[in-house]
Amino acid sequence: MMNPIQACAVVAQQRPQDSVLVATMSSMNVLDRIDAEMADTVRAPRATRISSVPLMGGAAGLGTGIALSHPQRKVIVMDGDASLLLELSGLVSVVTAGPRNLLHIVVRNGTQFNGLANLKAPAPDFDFASGARSAGYAHVETIEDAAVWAQRFPQLLDLAGPVFVELRVQPLPQRAAEGFEQTEMPDIQFERMGLETQALQAWLAQQEA
Repeated sequence: MMNPIQACAVVAQQRPQDSVLVATMSSMNVLDRIDAEMADTVRAPRATRISSVPLMGGAAGLGTGIALSHPQRKVIVMDGDASLLLELSGLVSVVTAGPRNLLHIVVRNGTQFNGLANLKAPAPDFDFASGARSAGYAHVETIEDAAVWAQRFPQLLDLAGPVFVELRVQPLPQRAAEGFEQTEMPDIQFERMGLETQALQAWLAQQEA
């Protein structure tokens, strides 16, 4: 089974430069790490990534809105399993809207507060791929091998959407234990969604002027 860095690195390193990426918290944190440690391998400008935090459960809706507004661009959503469980009706909303340029990925690590407390996610046996298939996504598959994911990602981008992929990944190592003290989250973590939205709007306006 692949780890979160492998899962996110494939997207960061292979997505089109003019695509838009929406990420929930776990993927956001890993993508930040990739930006810091492997910046020379990241293809798309930073302005094309937006964090769906603290909009837990809303990543698919946010991505769908962007996809419908900019049908000429690929829009990729890196959702979380705990996040998507909060808004399962979003699967039907995506299909009803029918964005052909949307790739919806759920990164299934089976935890909440991944890499911190690693609390078990509710409904551990829920099959996200079956849910997306029942909702009517144009193409659905499940991937857990890193090499397969790296090979399939560009192929999935070429498919008419909405496309859904359930990535099964290992959770990050848990940090919370006896004696652990969580540092206070900086204000930017709660402001970044708005700031990134402004940066994305400015980038899109520049590209499409």
